[in-house]
Amino acid sequence: MSPLLPLKRPVFRMLWSVWLTANICMWMNDVASAWMMTSLTTAPIWVALVQTASTLPVFLLGLPSGAFADILDRRRYFIMTQFWVAAVAVVLSVTILAGWMTPWLLLALTFANGIGLAMRWPVFAAIVPDLVPRNELPLALALNGVAMNASRIIGPLIAGALIAGLGSAYVFVLNAVLSLICGFAIMRWRYERPPNPLGRERLLSAMRVGIQFVGQSSRLKAVLLRISLFFFHSTALLALLPLVARGLQGGDAGTFTLLLASMGAGAILAAMFLPQLRRMMSRDALVVRGTMLQSAATFVIAFAPNVYVGVIAMFFAGMAWITTANSLSVSAQLGLPNWVRARGMSMYQMAIMGASAAGAAVWGQVATLQTVQISLAVAAITGTLAMLTAERLVVDRGIEEDLTPSRELKAPVFDLPAQRTHVVVTIEYIIDPQHDNEFRALMLDSRRSRLRQGALKWDLLHDISDPGRYVEQIVDESWTEHLRRFDRVTASDVALRERKLAFHIGQTAPVVRRFLIEAG
Repeated sequence: MSPLLPLKRPVFRMLWSVWLTANICMWMNDVASAWMMTSLTTAPIWVALVQTASTLPVFLLGLPSGAFADILDRRRYFIMTQFWVAAVAVVLSVTILAGWMTPWLLLALTFANGIGLAMRWPVFAAIVPDLVPRNELPLALALNGVAMNASRIIGPLIAGALIAGLGSAYVFVLNAVLSLICGFAIMRWRYERPPNPLGRERLLSAMRVGIQFVGQSSRLKAVLLRISLFFFHSTALLALLPLVARGLQGGDAGTFTLLLASMGAGAILAAMFLPQLRRMMSRDALVVRGTMLQSAATFVIAFAPNVYVGVIAMFFAGMAWITTANSLSVSAQLGLPNWVRARGMSMYQMAIMGASAAGAAVWGQVATLQTVQISLAVAAITGTLAMLTAERLVVDRGIEEDLTPSRELKAPVFDLPAQRTHVVVTIEYIIDPQHDNEFRALMLDSRRSRLRQGALKWDLLHDISDPGRYVEQIVDESWTEHLRRFDRVTASDVALRERKLAFHIGQTAPVVRRFLIEAG
């Protein structure tokens, strides 16, 4: 299967081009901001905080942004993010041209630009699985990585040329123009959101359900831990790279750009071979080996004697980055149904950006107290040790669930007015007491399923007077949210229901009762 196969689909090709251009703008902004900070101050902590200011908004706003992307029109939401980024770029340009820029103001505007990134990423991550078949999803995600890393080459090259020729302000001017072009391109996309007779979810409820879904998924929890560990340590390289570039013989803005471009080139090359690598190794093996390669590259560049060694190290760092990030991204996407995809991927991105923001601050402070070389060396060594520990201690059950939507379970029909009161559902099972241990173990899977669908609470009651009688009790936020759970049933949930029914030995099907809480 060709790694370029998804690009034959016109809508994916158009939106992928927008994504490439948007990421070029992002790298132009990051390079110009980081280099400008080195001209405003030479303190390592200030330089590292540029990375923190860029990534922290995604950590803080990722979940509400993901919820909005799931409950609002994704096309309009995507367009809005582009105009936000363009507006911030205009303010940056004016501030620099007027001579008003200070370290604190640069951090504040970098943070504002990060808000646009926080709003944009979840919606794009959510729409990709709608654009390609499931078997092409790993290829599409790899192409997104190619876009990210091609932009890592193109963005810094453009930024470096503009900084050297015209000044940093014109980087942000070009950023604003390209962001506007992206916004108008997205307007050509015709996306029809299927109408939901239950209406939109409320924001707080949508956020709660998203958190519950991830919290009840062993696969997603394992993915979030691994991606957090990887980016907490690997971000030391990007956060301190401006200082590494300045420390090399003849180091200047061109050196910084060359090192970034080398990392991007390595990532692009590795992306082309990811299909073969996935056939040779499991995803877990790719994550561990990618982390080890990233650590080795970071250690080498910490003590690189010249730019030539630095370029080679950054090339392998790029290969490691795309291999690890893509492997974990595919795992996350395959563990999310469409209705909660943006929320789940927003938490994935929150883990990346939160870990990157914390890592940049930590490794910047270590460099301030010690040296840049020591900071990078410690990050490299502890990065591999942490990932190996996580692989040993944190269990990814590795179950590929069938998340295909199922309409086999029909929602109940009652003529009820709009209800805000909680709904209690009880399901009575009669089982052979000799199999109660197996039944209780299976009901833990039922608990995870109910909570992932959005239930507020789940309990399993055991009748003291009748050892074979169990009652599954589910509490929903409202009647509407109870009905919404039927829209979220997957083929995997149906299979789980059949396994539960296999334990039931009653003369009739399990009795289901629904109650409205009138007082309490």
